[in-house]
Amino acid sequence: MTDVVRWRDEHGLTALLTAYHLRTEEEKDVPVADAEALPQRYRAEIADPRSAFADDVVLLARSDDAAVGCLVVTAPVDGAAEVKRLWTAPAARGQGVATALITAALDHLARTGVTTVRLSVWKWRTGAIALYERLGFTVTGSWDDRPDLVCMHRVM
Repeated sequence: MTDVVRWRDEHGLTALLTAYHLRTEEEKDVPVADAEALPQRYRAEIADPRSAFADDVVLLARSDDAAVGCLVVTAPVDGAAEVKRLWTAPAARGQGVATALITAALDHLARTGVTTVRLSVWKWRTGAIALYERLGFTVTGSWDDRPDLVCMHRVM
């Protein structure tokens, strides 16, 4: 059984963020040996998630007291918020962790009056794109100039 809770302290978030960023760099064909070699903006998230996500809501999926997934929900701006940093530990994949995290994020945002949720995902993460589409997200025009990024949104 996986529980999704608002993150309040370390509880494994640092390890999940580190794995997320290392894997993303590898997928972009710029693998790094360890977290110290990541770009500064990612090292800042890992070193001090409380500061990096001070205005955001961080959700953590836990199974048997272990952190198995995370998701960040940005603070709303003009009725829109973004979900980012969705990550499920490899050993927990296929167990509904990502769906539970996104559903919890959407439930949270519905209570805050957000009208639109957006996200960006690398085009090679086809499983994630399919999941987002199943949950009502559609591809939209890009707001990010990085190549290979798919931008999606969902009206609440």
